[in-house]
Amino acid sequence: MSASIFNLLPNLKPFHHETHYDDLFLNQNWVLVNGISKKKAIYVFKDENTLQISESKTTTETSWCIEAKNTFSIVTEDGETSVKAYFKDDDVLVLTKIKTDDYAIFINESSYSESLNSLEDVQQFLHNKYKNKATSLIYDHEFYYIEKSKEFGPFTVEELTKKVKEESISPYCFVRDLNEHDYSNRLRIRDLIKEL
Repeated sequence: MSASIFNLLPNLKPFHHETHYDDLFLNQNWVLVNGISKKKAIYVFKDENTLQISESKTTTETSWCIEAKNTFSIVTEDGETSVKAYFKDDDVLVLTKIKTDDYAIFINESSYSESLNSLEDVQQFLHNKYKNKATSLIYDHEFYYIEKSKEFGPFTVEELTKKVKEESISPYCFVRDLNEHDYSNRLRIRDLIKEL
């Protein structure tokens, strides 16, 4: 697998039958991100090794099967291809062609309230998804802040926000996560508040 896909999407998890097959993989509308600016293609993996591929107003039925663990065999108009399957969270699927650097990224349109029809839609989906994830992570964390060479904390972002509103601390104070050892990230309280 190309190292670039791991850089683009770190923390990919290999397809695991018990975890992914029934709830996350089968009968979902997987929109192919590669080439979406030219045409939208939806892949639906069904039981009994049936694969439906819809493009514009045309639907093609072909086949797929699990060869071993996270390795699939897929038949398309280009012929039979062996791929490895990975998940990034529950709604991003990556298929990598074995012994090449080729990969395809899919987003589960079934988990999104809007239709994914363009690259801009994909960008908006990913932006919303990871912004919400970052917000919940920030909201649950605790932070120290430094003011006049003295450290205070730890406090939640909610507590820091309250202190800023009461004007007992400056929004420009540097903060560090509970698990960080210094303030080298140069993150300020106002940066945290903007993410909520």
